[in-house]
Amino acid sequence: MPIHDQGYRRYAGTRAPLGRAWAVIAKTGVRTLLGRKAFVGLLLLAWFPFFVRAVQIYAAANLPQAAFLAPTPEMFRQFLEQQEIFMFFVTVYAGAGLIANDRRANALQIYLSKPLTRFEYVAGKLAVLAAFLLLVSWVPATVLLLVQIMFTGNFEFFTANLHLFPAITLFSAIQVATVSSVMLALSSLSNSSRYVGVLYAALVFFTQAMYGVLFAFTRNSSYSFISMPFNLGQAGDFIFRLPLRYHTPVPVAFLMIGIAIALSAAILERRVRGVEVVV
Repeated sequence: MPIHDQGYRRYAGTRAPLGRAWAVIAKTGVRTLLGRKAFVGLLLLAWFPFFVRAVQIYAAANLPQAAFLAPTPEMFRQFLEQQEIFMFFVTVYAGAGLIANDRRANALQIYLSKPLTRFEYVAGKLAVLAAFLLLVSWVPATVLLLVQIMFTGNFEFFTANLHLFPAITLFSAIQVATVSSVMLALSSLSNSSRYVGVLYAALVFFTQAMYGVLFAFTRNSSYSFISMPFNLGQAGDFIFRLPLRYHTPVPVAFLMIGIAIALSAAILERRVRGVEVVV
């Protein structure tokens, strides 16, 4: 039986450039979620409102009696608002276990023992959730705008509402960044994805309930700043140049969104750490 030399050998493979390790984490996370039939079904269901709106645009462009269905900037804002329920379920399903599962399996210290920074680890996990949230918000809204141009055969609506595409992009970016960072921070607080999902749902619905109680007693909608979804709604109305639904000043709504992101970043900085070995 031959004995092969087990001496030192120079590595002959290619070395990945520094700063790209996050892409490996993101790609693996996306593939894992797409391998789950239930999650793929949820994504397909999230596109159902898109097809409904596409039929509406087609009917308005080709049927004179359906002219009242003609798209408006408000329609695109309403569409993104309708997608929020699907964003909630995608966030809970895809985001609750992003860090919690690694903590449960003690994989976090393995990740950070490799040539991988904490920033790259968090960025990779964040990219997984952000990609799917954009897939059910920004992507269908943008495609819907292209569908409107295609069905009407002209750019009249687009040129009359040049702010629409930037508004869709900016609001989707703010919404996805806020939701993703908050969920990732919550996921780093526990090793149970179920607990994280319950915690996120409580954060969303409890703050909305608190506002409802305050509004019932004061009849003043200025307290909407205590709810993250309501702050995003106020920011969305402002970005789309629509009448504001709450009396909360727009700068306050943006400030609360910024605080939520900053607080999430602080939690992640504290919770995502390797094991320190004292010699």
